[in-house]
Amino acid sequence: MRYSHDVGGNRYTFDSLKDLLAKASPARSGDYLAGVAAGHDEERVAAQMVLADTPLSTFLSDAVVPYESDEVTRLIIDGHDAQAFAPVAHLTVGGFRDWLLSDAANEATLKALAPGLTPEMAAAVSKICRVQDLILIAQKCRVVTKFRNTIGLKKRLSTRLQPNHPTDDPTGIAASVVDGLMYGSGDAVIGINPATDSIAAVTTLVEMLDEIIRRYDIPTQSCVLTHVTTSIEAINRGAPLDLVFQSIAGTEAANSSFGVNLAVLQEGRDAALGLQRGTVGENVMYFETGQGSALSANAHHGVDQQTLEARAYAVARKFEPLLVNTVVGFIGPEYLFDGRQIVRAGLEDHFCGKLLGVPMGCDICYTNHAEADQNDMDVLLTLLAAAGVSFIMGIPGSDDIMLNYQTTSFHDALYARKVLGLQPAPEFESWLKETGIFEADEEIRLAESLPKPFRHALEHLH
Repeated sequence: MRYSHDVGGNRYTFDSLKDLLAKASPARSGDYLAGVAAGHDEERVAAQMVLADTPLSTFLSDAVVPYESDEVTRLIIDGHDAQAFAPVAHLTVGGFRDWLLSDAANEATLKALAPGLTPEMAAAVSKICRVQDLILIAQKCRVVTKFRNTIGLKKRLSTRLQPNHPTDDPTGIAASVVDGLMYGSGDAVIGINPATDSIAAVTTLVEMLDEIIRRYDIPTQSCVLTHVTTSIEAINRGAPLDLVFQSIAGTEAANSSFGVNLAVLQEGRDAALGLQRGTVGENVMYFETGQGSALSANAHHGVDQQTLEARAYAVARKFEPLLVNTVVGFIGPEYLFDGRQIVRAGLEDHFCGKLLGVPMGCDICYTNHAEADQNDMDVLLTLLAAAGVSFIMGIPGSDDIMLNYQTTSFHDALYARKVLGLQPAPEFESWLKETGIFEADEEIRLAESLPKPFRHALEHLH
């Protein structure tokens, strides 16, 4: 189907729905690299106006990636909940935006609607939203998940404690873990990106994190961010694994480049569920995504990177994960050129994930060759915290010494919690107060002295 619109005396024609979505997308370097972006702002405005008048039902009959050749498309279409979609089925994309901003769209109605939305619908409406729209609507969405604590509750902000080390040195990792715990970080997960993906190395790290959590009775979960098949093998060998991790994308071909498909992800989830290690819930998967991943794998099918990112959330949604986060600036300036593009992309990703019913967090980050700095990250952190992001990263000094990129620190999480009156996950908050890390009052305040068990831990490390 072709779409057209006149702007300023010029007629703009869009050859297909995917072409329309791409041309309507706010400018970003990845879409220019792919050759799918609008040529200039006037064409972008024309596309956004056409998109606003497009019925939501169109996305159920016009697939941006062919149904016959892509299992992600089949998952989206075959899993669509028509009954949940019914309340908004008569709306256009623009009408849907108006409804989302109205009081009729509240926590309950948005939760009920989520199974009826496709990723393309969420991506479409995000493209015609202002930044404040992306924040206001996402803030109304609540996605709560559980394993050893409860993540995603209102007025809560969780963190992933990321104690990466370039050689997987246990002492260096342990020091970072203790450091993070002392600042109230780690309730989403204590998660390590291993320097090597061998079964032996992964098992060593899994066992180390399990010992720390058990020794100090910490109500949190651990994850070694290795390939899903490595996690399955570690489970088969008896490793005390909490969460199964995998990077995912929005097309079958892109997921194949990661060495996974839906069946493998299901196998990983089943293996983790079989361990029954959760105490308050059974959300056992942790997924990471990022705009540009399909393009970098030459698996984008001519679709813009933000729409494909939203499709990755449909993959995540199927497996009821504990955590999903967009590693928003990690792939580099070829896909998100500068701070402005990173900020917009992070808000879009969070918005789409929450609208689709995904427990959305964000690795607020950039690479050192991008036109961005820590001030841009402060802006995105503040906006996402106001938007109700489920979790962010906590890394010593904001600098990941293994992956060599810049993200958010333990102090950054404290800043966001204090400024916006946010607390950690309730079970973790109680533990922080019981151990003396936080003062036992309503306001977040660090204790003046290091709790005794952790003084001993640091002395042992020294």
